[in-house]
Amino acid sequence: MGSGNLTARAGGPQGLTQGLTRGPRPGPVPEAALSGPEEAALAGRLRAHVEHLASDIGERHLFRPGSLEAAADYVAGQWSALGLAVRRQAFLARGLPCANLEVELGGVELGGEGGGPGPILVVGAHYDSLEGCPGANDNASGVAVLLELARELRGRLGPAPSRRVRLVAFANEEPPFFRTPEMGSAVYAARAWQRREPIVGALVLETVGYYSDAPGSQRYPPPLSMLHSHRGDFVAFVANLRSRLWLRQAARAFRRQGLLPLEDVATLTAIPGVAWGDQRSFWQAGYRALMVTDTALYRYPWYHSPEDTPDKLDYRRLARLCRALAGTVAELAGAPGRR
Repeated sequence: MGSGNLTARAGGPQGLTQGLTRGPRPGPVPEAALSGPEEAALAGRLRAHVEHLASDIGERHLFRPGSLEAAADYVAGQWSALGLAVRRQAFLARGLPCANLEVELGGVELGGEGGGPGPILVVGAHYDSLEGCPGANDNASGVAVLLELARELRGRLGPAPSRRVRLVAFANEEPPFFRTPEMGSAVYAARAWQRREPIVGALVLETVGYYSDAPGSQRYPPPLSMLHSHRGDFVAFVANLRSRLWLRQAARAFRRQGLLPLEDVATLTAIPGVAWGDQRSFWQAGYRALMVTDTALYRYPWYHSPEDTPDKLDYRRLARLCRALAGTVAELAGAPGRR
């Protein structure tokens, strides 16, 4: 998750909570519904992805190009093993080669720039880490979910959803590339806009693996602290004001899955943390987008530190998130039999 001084995209204090949508939080999910062999296997695969990226590879950034390339190869290899055609979007940053990677689901194969016709739903996560950090939660957790969504969605989308689903792994989200044209998602969103690709919305997975049931384990930037739970047991959907309809649609679909509590807000990007991620690149290009997050520094004590290691994460709840997002994406994509 990148950070920095942000500029408001809507005016006035009255906009701080405009578009806020909050539905009922699901009650406790029966343990039996989450501890079967399929759920345990999913949690195990998520852990294996995080451990490979954060421990076996470790720091992943352009100043360690071998590690960044190894992470990209791992992502591509996992998708290829599922029989998916992986496309690399190559670009230069600081004169060095790097790439975004994408696969497309829903019965349409990628065929060169832009793929096939029809509206597109993007799900993305950055695979680099901050210099000096192994990046287990930020953002191997997001990449792990992205990889497993490919597996989960194959059985949910069917042959002809009304929207194509693209899964995209971005390079260069972290400083010094954050908020620059060399940020991988900025390259991706700008090229999509230049090609007039009909992206109806994006879900950006950013630091999604840490949860706590302890009172006071969740903090917020003011003024949002008055509106939300102070237990870090939920996932958050965060959007800018222009994306509030997309947020409402996604939040309703996610809550219908009944697997994990959700807090959601559409608000000013001037609030620290709201625009700290790849969702900002889609906003800048004119697309709707939201961030899916555990709220990073507002909950996770080891954010942007060398202690951001795989042992800190809650893989059982990460598996719940993955399954809930698979159902959400299938619904948003208009898969047959979905709302």
